[in-house]
Amino acid sequence: MRVGCDLVSIERVEKIYNKHAHAFLNKFLNLDEQKLIKNPATLAGFWAAKEAASKALGVGISKHCGFLDMTISKSKKNAPKIKFCKKTKRKFHIKKASLSISHDKGVAMAVVIIK
Repeated sequence: MRVGCDLVSIERVEKIYNKHAHAFLNKFLNLDEQKLIKNPATLAGFWAAKEAASKALGVGISKHCGFLDMTISKSKKNAPKIKFCKKTKRKFHIKKASLSISHDKGVAMAVVIIK
C-alpha cells in the first residue's frame, strides 16, 4: 500500500486560474473534470488530489506520471474518486486507488491510497 498527501493554498490556485484561465485548467484537468469545478476550493482540491496521487506513486508529477494520466470523478453520493490511465496502472501495478479531499480555512488537502 502506498500513501500520498498534498496541501495547497486555495488563494494561490485561484490566482493562477485568474491569470491563465482555461490554459491552466487544460494543463491538469480533462473536460469532464473541469465540469465538476464549482469554486476555487474545488479547483484547489483537484490540484492537491493529483499531486497526492503522483506522490503515492513515488514519482511526483513528472514524465512517469502526468496530470492527465489520472482522472478525478464523483460517486453517486458525491464522494471523490480517482482513476489512472491503463498505461499508468500497468506501469505501477495499481489495483485500487482511494481519494479523500478536504478544504477549510483557505487550504485544500488531499490524501490518496494506492494498492
